[in-house]
Amino acid sequence: MTTPAIDDRRAAKRRADRHRYRDTRLAYLLLAPVVILLGIFVIWPAVYAGFLSFQDWSFYKDPQFVGWKNYADVLTDPLFVATIGRGFLFVLMTVPPMLVLAFLFASLVVSVSRRFATVLKVSIYIPTIISSVIASIVFVLIYTYDGGILNAVLAAFHIDAVAWIGDPAWALLSVAVPAVWLGMGITSLIMVAAMVDIPTEYYEAAAMEGAGWWQKTFYITMPQMKNVFLYLLITGFVAAIQQFELPLVMTQGGPLDSTTLPNLFIFNHFRNDVNVGYSIAAALLLFVVLGSVSALVFKFINSERLVD
Repeated sequence: MTTPAIDDRRAAKRRADRHRYRDTRLAYLLLAPVVILLGIFVIWPAVYAGFLSFQDWSFYKDPQFVGWKNYADVLTDPLFVATIGRGFLFVLMTVPPMLVLAFLFASLVVSVSRRFATVLKVSIYIPTIISSVIASIVFVLIYTYDGGILNAVLAAFHIDAVAWIGDPAWALLSVAVPAVWLGMGITSLIMVAAMVDIPTEYYEAAAMEGAGWWQKTFYITMPQMKNVFLYLLITGFVAAIQQFELPLVMTQGGPLDSTTLPNLFIFNHFRNDVNVGYSIAAALLLFVVLGSVSALVFKFINSERLVD
């Protein structure tokens, strides 16, 4: 025989179960469109691309299974291996300078008045909204051997003109400069947001101990921003090694393939090679490289959550 208190608890549990079921059903209903679109435009193309990477296939004939041949051809292609190495070099040219410059700019923003900080944030974000194609054309005009702005400045100091995008020794660096310029905006704003979120009590306590700007930066700001640095390092690496528009518009991968980065290499093969399976295999191998490096960064860099 049950008591009224037990009956009330059972009734409350049934009502809670009904509400929980209704909330769960509503959640699934709201997620359904996203899951369906994800399946159609991401999951299924990825699965089908994996299937085609094992095929000798083009737009003009039916797929023919060739096993691991496409992957073996890509891995033994010295041009593909060279583009991967060039991609890592491009990462070193762009990501560290961008992080350092963005950190210095963010430090300046948080140290000035609010009105001036707004002006600085707007000015640094402007390159982010500029098309990569437009930026490429602008920098080509800057780098032009005869009549380019950069060589005109060098001539004013009696320095000989340099073929910035025509010399293999300078071409990749010339592409890296606009890449840093385009990525500075969002990187700086993320760092500004992270710096503003650091409790001011830390700096006040350090100031009472006589700490200067360098001590506050190395012992407070940078440790508190380690997760932000990790995020920007990963996203910067992925974006840099996959850079496509700048080398395509500025140099078309030249001279002598000195600016052919992995995505441009894959694009050129996809456009010119009848065996599309080769291009898909190269793209999947690039995905493996990106995933492996990102996993290694997460493994070797401590990213524990910060606690105030």
